[in-house]
Amino acid sequence: MSGSRVLTKLFYKHIIMRKTLLAILFAGAIGTVKAQYGTMDQILTRLEERSGVNQNLESVNIDDKKFVFIKDEADHTERDFIIIKGNKATYVEIFDDKATGKSTSNVFSGDIIRKKNIISLRADMLENKKVPIPLTKTLLLTKQDNILYLIDVNTKTRWIDEAALSANKSKNKSKK
Repeated sequence: MSGSRVLTKLFYKHIIMRKTLLAILFAGAIGTVKAQYGTMDQILTRLEERSGVNQNLESVNIDDKKFVFIKDEADHTERDFIIIKGNKATYVEIFDDKATGKSTSNVFSGDIIRKKNIISLRADMLENKKVPIPLTKTLLLTKQDNILYLIDVNTKTRWIDEAALSANKSKNKSKK
C-alpha cells in the first residue's frame, strides 16, 4: 500500500508541476507577443505612412492644382488630367492614336468633395452637356518625397501633381 501511495503522490506532483510549467510558459508567450505587437505596430504605421495610407494631409491646399496620369499602350497613349479649382473640377481625357497620329479628347466638368485625405470627383457635364451617368472617382491624397499624388481607390492608378513634373524638368535643364 505504501508503494502505491508514493506513486500516487508522485503522479499528482508531476501533474501539478506540468500545469505550473505550462502556465509559466503561457504567461511568457503572452508577454513576448505583446512586446512584438508594439514593434509590429510601429513598423506597420511607418509602412502605411510611406505608402500614403496613414498620412494627415488636411492642411495641404489642393486649390488650383493639376494632376496628371499617363498610360502608354501598344496602339495609343492616354493622358488624363484632373484640374481642381475650389470645389469645381475638370477632368480631361486625351487619346493619342499611334497608328494615325490623331488625338481625341473628352472634357468633363463637375465638382469635388474633400474629407481629410479622400477626394470624391463627380463630373456630370461632358463638354457643357449633361451626361446621364456621371463620371465618378474616389481618390486618396498622398505625399511622398514632397510630391503630391492622387491614388484612385478602385484602380490603384497614381496621379502626380503637375508642379512636381515641372520642377523636375527645370532641375534637369539646370544640370545640363
